[in-house]
Amino acid sequence: MSPADLLIDSLGRVLESVEAVLDGASDDLLAERPGPDANTIAWLVWHLTRVQDDHVAGVAGSEQVWTAQGYDARFGLPFETGDIGYGQTSAQVAQVRASADLLADYHRATHERSIAYFASLGADDLDRVVDERWDPPVTLGVRLVSVVNDCTQHVGQAAYVRGLLG
Repeated sequence: MSPADLLIDSLGRVLESVEAVLDGASDDLLAERPGPDANTIAWLVWHLTRVQDDHVAGVAGSEQVWTAQGYDARFGLPFETGDIGYGQTSAQVAQVRASADLLADYHRATHERSIAYFASLGADDLDRVVDERWDPPVTLGVRLVSVVNDCTQHVGQAAYVRGLLG
């Protein structure tokens, strides 16, 4: 298995989990909070997809799916276009309201763009430094593992919230 195959398989599992969490979910369920400041399913799926979209586009040198395919307008959120949800307040989390279909569409489009990029990678590409603001500098491989890690954590959280809320 090549590094590209490993990354593609990893994000394929995230896609399956996102679709399972969203399957049959009403808008109200997606916006419900199990506690006063808890993240909603809608926010968790939106955020994990925004992180994947932002980070993969950044290393690929491409425009994000969010803007390239008009998801920023379709979601109509009151945030800056580049916002990915990191550090948002409880009030901002509550503002992410979207249907299961819209969340799934955006996630699938981001997934397709990500795996197309991954398929272009060779093992040597993963050693390329993509962020020198850290010590040690972040390589492409480290950044992509970070993306997969973030996605799996957040989709797991969304599944847990879905289980709590029924």
